Amino acid sequence: MIFQERTYSVLLVSASEKFRTAMQALLPMTDYYPVVFAGSTGEARRRFSEAFYDLAVILSPLPDEFGSRLAMDICRSSDTGVLLMVKKELYDDVYAKVMDQGVMVLPVPASTQMISQSLRMLCASRERLRRMEEKQATVEEKIAEIRLVNRAKWALIEQLHITEAEAHRIVEKTAMDLRLSRREVADRILKDPEGFSKIS
Repeated sequence: MIFQERTYSVLLVSASEKFRTAMQALLPMTDYYPVVFAGSTGEARRRFSEAFYDLAVILSPLPDEFGSRLAMDICRSSDTGVLLMVKKELYDDVYAKVMDQGVMVLPVPASTQMISQSLRMLCASRERLRRMEEKQATVEEKIAEIRLVNRAKWALIEQLHITEAEAHRIVEKTAMDLRLSRREVADRILKDPEGFSKIS
């Protein structure tokens, strides 16, 4: 992969030591780190309860489950990109079962090029989800700020017996005069609404 700032944490779920060794060659530390192994569904679930992984690669079948339920559960409960590798003859049935949950399915045996390309597609999907998470966080922060400012305005209205427009003006003018954010002004007002006199 081309040098990049970000690395992707990976959980490899397989009972096959041969598969783990082969996959390690396709997961250089410059791009994928850390790479953690789980030999069963139960162990994989424990790993996920302890940490978040950007990618999960599951080679089915596993000793305690086929692997499709684990793949779907990971997709439902997190933003982890999941690659489920299944025998060629099972590919169509498994794909039909897990596709709507966002699981990527790859028939095996597969070439190293095909596996590498699938991993890159998962990384691209993970980046898209990361951007969506960041946008969501920004929207939530703005909503939280609006709520906080509105609470501060109501505190001023009740304490100073002023209109909503006047309370709004106090918040805006204080923010401008003191070079503070509206959130910081709202925090100050809520701590001491009496300290804010009517600004004409």
